[in-house]
Amino acid sequence: MPRRVAPQDIIQARLAADMLPFAYQVKANRGSLTRGHRGVRRGVFSPDMTPPPETFAALKARITETLAALEAIEASEVDGFIGATCALHSVTGMPISRPRISCCPSRNLNFYFHATTAYGILRWKGSRSGKRDFIGRLRTKQ
Repeated sequence: MPRRVAPQDIIQARLAADMLPFAYQVKANRGSLTRGHRGVRRGVFSPDMTPPPETFAALKARITETLAALEAIEASEVDGFIGATCALHSVTGMPISRPRISCCPSRNLNFYFHATTAYGILRWKGSRSGKRDFIGRLRTKQ
């Protein structure tokens, strides 16, 4: 039986003292996906330096906005990134020039890292979510 945890305890939870909290993990996922895509589209990506949401309602709104933005992306647009370059700006501001299409897997790995961390925090705090909740339904050949 999962224990009851105050929402604020989840929002601020972190797996280690030097890690960023759950709310940041959600914010970073949005940045990896939507800001990452817009950055690759423009040819320049800079990290989102705004503070993370402070309530579950704000976290849910970010997730809803992110899903809507992802659904609007056309596969043909991503195919068009082949051959172009993208400058990735790190939190230190140092630009790293890379082919645009290689920026997409980098953003995906960043997304996966923060999604895994958020999932770990939720499980640690007593969520009953399991592997299927994390990876979704199995994809099979039709």
